[in-house]
Formats: sequence, structure tokens, C-alpha cells
Amino acid sequence: MTTEIETVRTVADLRARVSAWRARGGSLAMVPTMGAIHEGHMSLVRQAKGLAGHVVASIFVNPLQFGPSEDFEAYPRGEARDAALLAEAGADLLFAPGAGEMYPEGFATTVHVADITEGLCGASRPDHFDGVATVVAKLLLQCGPDVAIFGEKDYQQLLVIKRLVRDLNIPVKIVGGAIVREPDGLALSSRNAYLSAEERETAPLLYATIQQAAHALAAGHATEHALESARAALEAAGFRVDYLEARDPETLARLSGSVATARILVAAFLGKTRLIDNVPVPPRA
Repeated sequence: MTTEIETVRTVADLRARVSAWRARGGSLAMVPTMGAIHEGHMSLVRQAKGLAGHVVASIFVNPLQFGPSEDFEAYPRGEARDAALLAEAGADLLFAPGAGEMYPEGFATTVHVADITEGLCGASRPDHFDGVATVVAKLLLQCGPDVAIFGEKDYQQLLVIKRLVRDLNIPVKIVGGAIVREPDGLALSSRNAYLSAEERETAPLLYATIQQAAHALAAGHATEHALESARAALEAAGFRVDYLEARDPETLARLSGSVATARILVAAFLGKTRLIDNVPVPPRA
């Protein structure tokens, strides 16, 4: 398969290309990314390829979703490599706009999704989800796909986007893509590159620990006890826990006591690197 991909940088060029496909009766899927492409992103492109005749992938490091002390400037960038990997996975077109194309002079609109953005990453990263909702709304309206794929690793983000699309009647189906993991369980993330060699050895304990907590809940243990044990294990391993919670998988409502259905979500720092992960609580036997 070729590793070259057609790249457009303006909304006008993107829409022209999409219109040509539409004129021939083609269906369209979109995979928005911030670049630093890895196998997780590539799996989303392959999933999209199975759902539509054409796939548009986008690369845009969105400044609106980074806080003032976060890693916007340091975020890994490498368009040539990213484009080759997206092409290898089967993307047909790359939309790679600049900041001026996405937020031209005088841009003054922000999209805010209430309720589901509160707590979890929304508590520790103020305005993050406003930035996500704003850029995703723009990308979906610019491209007009039939379906868009977002990874489940950013589980709260996925639910925010589903709510955004439902509330604003944007005619696109939002589909979640399964988390892709390293052989040792660490969820793939562009920020894994920040980990030192020693931290990388410790990092898989994040997944192992929340897996244990999920199985404890499935066995009927109280949520509070399972999460307290998990937090203690992570802190003993050197993690600084931002949050570790059991939430309703559809509404993200906080859960307590003995639960039958839940999602365990965690964010924790290992050194300077903030890692996030989540797992479903398996059905009770």
C-alpha cells in the first residue's frame, strides 16, 4: 500500500474533495487526531475504513484544549511521519489545517457541554472540554462525515462528543474505538513518549490496578473499598493519582456501594507525565 496521502489545508479544499466523493455516491468517515500517530490512531482509521467508502483523517494540535501550564508547545509533532502512517492504515485524505484556518482573526465562539464535562478530567483541566467541543464541532461541520471515530481511551471525551452531536443535531454517527494496548497492558498514547525508561516499566501497573478494581466490583465488593485499595496500590508504586472513580458508563454519574454496571476511570501522574485509562466492570458471573 502506498504511504503517500493527499493533504488539504483549507476548509474550502476539504469540502471540494468531499463533494466530489458525495457526487459519486460515496460514504464518508472521519478520524480526528492531534497527530503523533500510533497504532491506536491507525486502528481507528482501519475501523473507519470498514464503515465508509472514504476516510478523512485530520491532524490539528488544538490550542483551545490545552491549559496555560500544559504541554501545547512540547506536544509531539511530525506531519510527514504521521501522514505516512495514516495512509498505511487506509486513510484517503489528510486535513491538516493551521491555527489561522481553524481560528481566524475575530473568532469568538466557544461550544460548552454542561454536566457530563464536570468532574474527572473536567475538574483538573478547566476549559479543556470547551476546547474539545469547539474544535470537534468545527471539524464535523467542515467535513460533514456520515460517521466519526473517537478512541475509548479518552472515555469522558467520547461521551462529551456524543452529547454535543445529539444536542446540536449534527448529522453524524459517533462511534467509539477500542483501546489499543502495549503487550504489557499500557494504553497507547502520544504522551507515553514523555516517560523515562524507569517510568515506562512502572506505567503498566495503572491498567493492572484498575483491572483488579473492576474485578472486585464484579465480585460484589463495595465501590469505596475497591477504589481505596486501588489508589493505595498506585500511590505505593509511585503514581500521583489525579482521580480514580467508578462512574455510570452512559451518564458518568458517580457510583457507590455495590454496583452491577460501571466504568472505572483513572488519571495519574508518573513523574511529569499524566496518564489516563479506563476499563468496564465485567458482568457478574
